[in-house]
Amino acid sequence: MKWSKWLENWDMASLKIKAPFLEMEWKPQDEDKAAAWELYVELLTRIATQPLDEKHGDEKTALDSVYSLFAITRQVLKNNTRNCTEFTKIAIVVLNQVIRPFTAKWHRLSIDGAFSDVEKQKEFRDELAELQSVLKKYTKMLADMAGVEDLTTLEDSET
Repeated sequence: MKWSKWLENWDMASLKIKAPFLEMEWKPQDEDKAAAWELYVELLTRIATQPLDEKHGDEKTALDSVYSLFAITRQVLKNNTRNCTEFTKIAIVVLNQVIRPFTAKWHRLSIDGAFSDVEKQKEFRDELAELQSVLKKYTKMLADMAGVEDLTTLEDSET
C-alpha cells in the first residue's frame, strides 16, 4: 500500500506532504509498531481525544495536556530508535500541522488572560473539539500501525 492510500483510508489526505513521499510504500516495521502503540495509549487516555464536559474541566489544564504531546512524541521517537521511520513521518506531520497551530494560538491567548473570559473559554472548547476530531483519526491510524484493536469508541460518551 502507498502512503497516499493509507492516509486516504483514515480521512487524513489533507495533510500537506510532498508528492514523492506519498507514492512511497507504507511498510511499518516492529519499531514503528512499538512507537505507534506507545503514542496510541497516550492519546487514548488524554483530553486530546476525550470529551471535555462543558461544566467541568479547565481550559489551561487541557491546553497543557495537548501541549505535552510534543514532549511525549519526542520521547517515543527516542525510545524506539531510528528504525521507526514510518511512525516518525506521520508523527512529525501531525505535530507540526495539526497540534502546533492550536497550541501556538492558545498559548499566547492564555498568557494574555483569555481563559478568564467566558467567550474565549467557549471558543477554546469549540476549537479543542475540532482538534479532538482530527486526533481521534490519528489515534485510529496509530492503532492500525501498531496492529492493535482500535478502542477509540469503546466508551459511550452519551452517559
